[in-house]
Amino acid sequence: MNGQYYANLLAQAREAVVQKRRGKLSRGVLFLQDNASVHTARVSRQALKDTGFSEIDHPPYSPDLAPSDYFLFSNLKKELRGRRFIDDNQMKMAVESHFDCKEKEYFLGGLKALYTRCEKCISLEGDYIEK
Repeated sequence: MNGQYYANLLAQAREAVVQKRRGKLSRGVLFLQDNASVHTARVSRQALKDTGFSEIDHPPYSPDLAPSDYFLFSNLKKELRGRRFIDDNQMKMAVESHFDCKEKEYFLGGLKALYTRCEKCISLEGDYIEK
């Protein structure tokens, strides 16, 4: 993954919002990403501006505040644990199937957990949150 690849993903995400969430772009899309170098590359920063998304400030990498770490991937790993895949395409299909069958409440739960974790992080003055 590099900045250009990520910039292309951002453009695809914008197009998906336009296609699947008509009118959402004009009302504003909040975008959360960590401070990984691929996200802070010049080409990535420009691509984010071009999407029209508003970026939510994220503290330096903290696994307790990264939804991909505490929510999305942990649940995905549980579902895929022990399965074997013939090739990358089969694995990609399994991952897409995992997320495609989720209702919007599933993803809303992850965002609510982020809110709760941020509040806890603030009250603990930045100390690590395990659960």
